[in-house]
Amino acid sequence: MDVIDALNSRFTVRAFKNDAVDKETILKVLEAAIRAPSWADTQPWQIYVAGGDALERIRRASLENSLKGMLRNSDIPAPKNWPPAMKKRMEDMIAEREKATGLDTSDKAVRLAVSQLNYRLFDAPAVIYLCMDKSLGPWSMFDLGLLAQSIMLAATDYGLNTGPAVMLVGYPGTIREALNIPEDLSIVFGIAIGYGDVNHPQNRARSRRRSIQDVANLIGF
Repeated sequence: MDVIDALNSRFTVRAFKNDAVDKETILKVLEAAIRAPSWADTQPWQIYVAGGDALERIRRASLENSLKGMLRNSDIPAPKNWPPAMKKRMEDMIAEREKATGLDTSDKAVRLAVSQLNYRLFDAPAVIYLCMDKSLGPWSMFDLGLLAQSIMLAATDYGLNTGPAVMLVGYPGTIREALNIPEDLSIVFGIAIGYGDVNHPQNRARSRRRSIQDVANLIGF
């Protein structure tokens, strides 16, 4: 698969099969992905991959915390407000996902089921956690974004699906404990990885992209 095919075929999977991903394949994905560029070759990332019993502990704690009504408290704070155009795109995405899945999230039972799937970490067999030293700032976080995209494209090449989601790091304390992540590292982001359940309603939706005319400004051409 070439990189354009990978870019066009990748999508965020929100429900996985329970089929395990072998350690060797994950290592191959990461080995390719760490070719990502970074500021002055600082390579600020530390990567932790949870699977097996370690992931199950995180999964159980995540679901239990959500059912207790515990608010997410990620190491990297979420934006307090979104610009109107971005908020509108988020609302449109939710509406389109409801239409594609046929699920009415105004129904309390449906909303709870969708929420629990999220807090079960999409039932993924593995989750990749991207971390960096707490002393670092936005530029290093940008480098982690480059790494995240590289991971997802490499995973696509190996026939795997991914689900990047901030909610995967919503309860950093449980992740830190299960994976023995040092306190001096921020748990920045999570990427669920595995084999997507193509028959699950949550995987029917595809988000739209803004047109290139709306996004790109080419001057002097």
